[in-house]
Amino acid sequence: MSTITELGSLPLAGTKKGVISISNVTEPYGKDTADIVSIGVSLNGKDIQWKSHLPYENLDDIIAILQKASDSKKEA
Repeated sequence: MSTITELGSLPLAGTKKGVISISNVTEPYGKDTADIVSIGVSLNGKDIQWKSHLPYENLDDIIAILQKASDSKKEA
């Protein structure tokens, strides 16, 4: 059975009530499946409109790509 543990949240830029929430999900796809990081986006602060499930094995590469994206916007 899946267990969701919130790791943190932050306000969604450009919205009045929006929130980005980041959680760990154990056994997301059934018994003995590996934990994942879930990133949820809520425009109203309650109902999640978008969600991404990211394997922990991919996090370093995802973070590197996101950092490149952030750096390129700062330079522009």
